[in-house]
Amino acid sequence: MDVVFCSGDGMKLAVITGGGRGIGAATTRRLAKEGYRIIITYNTDSQSAENVIADIREEGCDCVAVKVDCSDVAEVMVMAEHPWIKKGVDALVLNHATYMRRRATKLDLESLEHTMDINFTGSFRVWSALSRFMKDDASIVVVGSQLGLKGTPTGADYAASKGALHAWARSLALDVAGRGQRVNVVAPGTIDTDLVAGDTPEKRQSRNEEIPLGRLGEADEVASVISFLLSNNASYMTGSIVHVNGGLYRP
Repeated sequence: MDVVFCSGDGMKLAVITGGGRGIGAATTRRLAKEGYRIIITYNTDSQSAENVIADIREEGCDCVAVKVDCSDVAEVMVMAEHPWIKKGVDALVLNHATYMRRRATKLDLESLEHTMDINFTGSFRVWSALSRFMKDDASIVVVGSQLGLKGTPTGADYAASKGALHAWARSLALDVAGRGQRVNVVAPGTIDTDLVAGDTPEKRQSRNEEIPLGRLGEADEVASVISFLLSNNASYMTGSIVHVNGGLYRP
């Protein structure tokens, strides 16, 4: 287990999967400013995790980055043995994902199972491993996607995994509400992260033109919604899917 430390004072504990990049990194930085002690997970990109920790060190936050492949039961269970987690988890953000673009008609079973194992089953593994340590007033945010609702011809496996996450999260919300725990979904639209970093200028312009607000979203704009859903300001929200997409998809 690879661990990177930055020290300081912390209060509530947040666990953020995929916290080293994109929406996860923006959420890590925002929650650090709000005084959380944070555990982030990464799989292959240790440098990004180290960079995030360096960014928030000045905020005086206790932060740990743990190498976790969410498709690996053993790695998930090792993470769950961290002493901070054993003291209780206040917030869980299930953000990690893989997205390998391929046409729906070219999708094979192995690729589908791989994506589902990481995005959907991997999220279940993490929640299951941490569930006994979740505090009675804990809040969970699942990072879904508009594609989990409307689909896409170039990522049917990704869309299916996100759709499954939406349904699972809303079902879980019904079951844990009696404990005082809340579960909500944030469904981003097209966000300016690594997923679109390879776009040509023409493709980026096309994306901007199809969004009513006329631009891609920023990772911090999604992180701000995640922060809200975790907070007491959203104390009467559970089982909700909150759309952050600039008006691109209006269910």
